Amino acid sequence: MRLRKVKNALERLKQNDNKYFVENPEDYKGKWHELFNNSNPIHIEIGCGKGKFISELASKNPDINYIAIEKFDSVLLRCLEKVLDLNLANLKLAIIDAAMISNSFSSNEVSRIYLNFSDPWPKKCHAKRRLTSPNFLEEYKKIIVNNGEVFFKTDNRLLFEYSLESISNNGFSISNISLDLHKDLDKYSDNIETEFEEKWSKLGPIYRLEARLK
Repeated sequence: MRLRKVKNALERLKQNDNKYFVENPEDYKGKWHELFNNSNPIHIEIGCGKGKFISELASKNPDINYIAIEKFDSVLLRCLEKVLDLNLANLKLAIIDAAMISNSFSSNEVSRIYLNFSDPWPKKCHAKRRLTSPNFLEEYKKIIVNNGEVFFKTDNRLLFEYSLESISNNGFSISNISLDLHKDLDKYSDNIETEFEEKWSKLGPIYRLEARLK
């Protein structure tokens, strides 16, 4: 889907008096706990869309710090609009390219990463752009704690098969695999849907896995 550029998106993000938006995330590398003013675990969603998933997570889990990251300011603005009036002290938003995520987080600083319905980049020549490709996994390994986790959901069967192989071959153990999440909700009753999932789960299966750094 073509990204719609929102006029003055960055300026509008900055108008929030930094309650949610973190303007220079690189400045907080190794210091995110200071920004949250606590030592609670840090969970990241890479690609937060309009913010439904991360805002519900933050609302339900006040003892966890959440950071929603997006590469594009126009997309992050939509997430901000979703959370602006929710008064969530445990949520921050930042413009960060996942390919360079270790520029903004130190080793052992993050406990869990969520990858929800990432771009499948179906062409073989674009495989390196997939968020579960080895180069991205190496970036995640630089910032997550020992036994840190990656939770992954997609509606794309080929991306899921690729991710199973890539993740298991790059230092992670895989568990809690579901080939049709919405038929397995008795096992995953805590599942929170994204906007995309809410719409497209009616048309086909949602694939899910959990990965833990060995």
